[in-house]
Amino acid sequence: MQAQAAAIYRKSYLVNLFSPMTAGSLELSNRLVMGPLTRQRAGRDGIPGPMMVEHYSQRASLGLIVSEGTYPSREGQGFPGQPGLVDPEQLEGWRKVTDAVHAAGGRIVAQVMHAGRVTHPNINGGVDPVAPSAIAVDGMSHTYDGKQAYTVPRALEAGELASVTADFVRGSRAAVDAGFDGVELHGANGYLLHEFLSPTANQRTDNYGGTPENRARFVIETLAAVAAEIGADRVGLRISPEHNVQGCLEMDAADVLATYGVLLDAVAPLGLAYLSILHRDPAGELVQALRTRFGGKVLLNTGFGPLTTREEALAMMDDGLGDAVVVGRPAIANPDLVRRWQEDLPLNTPDATTFYSFGPEGYTDYPFYAPDAASQN
Repeated sequence: MQAQAAAIYRKSYLVNLFSPMTAGSLELSNRLVMGPLTRQRAGRDGIPGPMMVEHYSQRASLGLIVSEGTYPSREGQGFPGQPGLVDPEQLEGWRKVTDAVHAAGGRIVAQVMHAGRVTHPNINGGVDPVAPSAIAVDGMSHTYDGKQAYTVPRALEAGELASVTADFVRGSRAAVDAGFDGVELHGANGYLLHEFLSPTANQRTDNYGGTPENRARFVIETLAAVAAEIGADRVGLRISPEHNVQGCLEMDAADVLATYGVLLDAVAPLGLAYLSILHRDPAGELVQALRTRFGGKVLLNTGFGPLTTREEALAMMDDGLGDAVVVGRPAIANPDLVRRWQEDLPLNTPDATTFYSFGPEGYTDYPFYAPDAASQN
């Protein structure tokens, strides 16, 4: 009974959403994480400016900020107004962001993202999109000249893969040199790394396609290379098994478990800082099996569709489903989300019409909590 009481005490008072956490080299003041959020405020040159400095530093009370997806090569740019990790001016802009976040007591990692086939030559400077296989996404891309159909990507040759991995390595090194506390490789949501994992996007017949082991190979090699460059304790990985977006379909449960199991079995010995899992059912067998196989700190995100609520986040931690909770839209609308959730205060409502616009509206103008403010809702 005494041991049981001690466990209850630890769960209720020491390890909760607002308790500190160590993930690799990252020392977090709480377990509430701001997820990577595409906001398109970096302009056509991909340079973070004062508006981005203000936006990120406003949210420094979150235990960890994961930046919006940043491209490690122009070929990998996926959106208009997306920031990069390529040019000196981009890195100078990011340095101002990271300095401001650190000055406010926060921690921030860069999400390194190669869009793969989910882009358009009108976005990435005229470069043909690349992918594991020459299969186009069925849909329209938002380009600088309006919506245009996704083009058929060029299938990467086996001899080119090392250079793409090198882009991830260079981008990750650049991020750390620009002051980021680490990086998160984007292996989710239908972009390049996820395209290699998905049997519908990856139709290769060489050592990088077909079996779960082969489809996981490029992601494993890229993670290992980045970890060797900047230290595994500064590297996280984001995955979204069974998310089924942007043509990366994973409909066979056995294949999903086999593919992601191979991936995590291979990278677990590296000692990565964390694994971030986007999945609608964090308590389900798949997520919990992957958590066990990874063996390190696991961040959970359920809010791609329905909004993650305070009650859901608290419950995930109380039930011991993961080590931290990743949120998106609540952090967009509430720069002081940690305080609001900790004290159960009213929340600002996110304005979806400003998510992908280009000005300060809906970006830096959400108010901090004030009891007498008429703007609270």
